[in-house]
Amino acid sequence: MSAPRSRSRRNWLVSIVSRLFGTEPKPPERPLMYQGMSHAFIGPHADVALPRVEDGIDFEGEFGVITDFVPIGVSADEAMKHIRLVVQINDWSLRNLAGAEMKTGFGWVQAKPACSVAPFAVTPDTLGEAWREGRVHLPLAVDWNGKRLGAPSGSLMGFGFHELVAHAAATRDLCAGTIIGSGTVSNPDYRDVGSTCIAERRAIEMLDEGAVRTGYVAFGDTVRMEAILPDGGLLFGAIDQRVVASARI
Repeated sequence: MSAPRSRSRRNWLVSIVSRLFGTEPKPPERPLMYQGMSHAFIGPHADVALPRVEDGIDFEGEFGVITDFVPIGVSADEAMKHIRLVVQINDWSLRNLAGAEMKTGFGWVQAKPACSVAPFAVTPDTLGEAWREGRVHLPLAVDWNGKRLGAPSGSLMGFGFHELVAHAAATRDLCAGTIIGSGTVSNPDYRDVGSTCIAERRAIEMLDEGAVRTGYVAFGDTVRMEAILPDGGLLFGAIDQRVVASARI
């Protein structure tokens, strides 16, 4: 699918990072969104081949939506009816490359390789009561090397998906098949529910202990993500992958 793909950063994660650097977090008046790689995605059980562990390999558990054609200037209320499918995403990140790219003011390229997607995309109606206010009201469980890192809920997005779609379509049409990601699933009670990315865990450690204890992903590590229904079922199936060294280096 060669449609545009956008990501919105989560308010709570932004708040943690702001506190880490001693700045006062302010509720953003608009979503923090960037346009990412869209022409290829990694299968849910395929190995994830990346060039160097020194790049700071991290995972990010997210939900996402796929739209039909969205006309320019659509309102958030109107945007809701253009959301056709809901998906689960692992938005891989290379943290040690991100800082230099952010300083350019033009967004990420090298720091954002291809994403992974879960086996099944579902319609919003399939979620039932778990789809409200343009948000997925389910926990996203993330296991790293077989150990639970966290299971925060997707219900606390700073902006609902309908608002994100409207933001992306403010000055352009969105073609059918456009994918909008939630950004990292994160909750304000992160110490209790855990995290869906290593960067948040590291920021919490720095705030609580004054030092980072957790490293980034190493080759051979495994990452599993699954959205858990109240009956224990998996709505999207599981993303369950191993990170390996790319052969093209």
